[in-house]
Amino acid sequence: MSLSFELTAETRTDMGKGASRRLRRDGKVPAILYGGDAEPQALTLSHNELWHNLEHEAFFSHILTIKVDGQPQQAVLRDLQRHPAKALILHVDLQRVNETDKIHVRVPLHVIGEESCPGIKAGGLLTHDLTEADVTCLAKDLPEFIEVDVSAMNVGDALHLSDLKLPEGMQFTELLKGDEHDLAVVSIHAKKGGAEETETGEEEGGSEE
Repeated sequence: MSLSFELTAETRTDMGKGASRRLRRDGKVPAILYGGDAEPQALTLSHNELWHNLEHEAFFSHILTIKVDGQPQQAVLRDLQRHPAKALILHVDLQRVNETDKIHVRVPLHVIGEESCPGIKAGGLLTHDLTEADVTCLAKDLPEFIEVDVSAMNVGDALHLSDLKLPEGMQFTELLKGDEHDLAVVSIHAKKGGAEETETGEEEGGSEE
């Protein structure tokens, strides 16, 4: 993993909605760190530091270093509550991990090969059915993103989770539930009124004559 992320945290003892409101007024974000062999810890994070890190897509699928009162712990982001109308983070859930822990995390899907895709060159429309997918792997093997190569797709084709190449030992969490969970990732459709529909219309018109 090329990027690394670190957050500075402090333990908090002042709990409740009133305390959380005061923290937010002071530029802090209430958070919880749980999992592993340790007890859950109530924390505060810097809103500015957190907001800056959230600008990176990879932040959501990386092992993070959380410095709790100066002591580093590894964790992954599990939940993020945003204000519905303001640019404000309300609460963060973090889960402790070790590199050898098997975890499942949502990872971005990056489409490549559009410039050489026959279906797109023929005028087809590429539909992104999924922009991220949940993977199960060891924490140390967590990918920054997964590539979706569309360079060989034609109009009418679709790629599913089972069509994507994953590193050894990594699986899509949905596929562990059965073949019926093999979700479509991308597909290429003919434009309305495009060549395929025109040909169909001509054939239908010819049969009427």
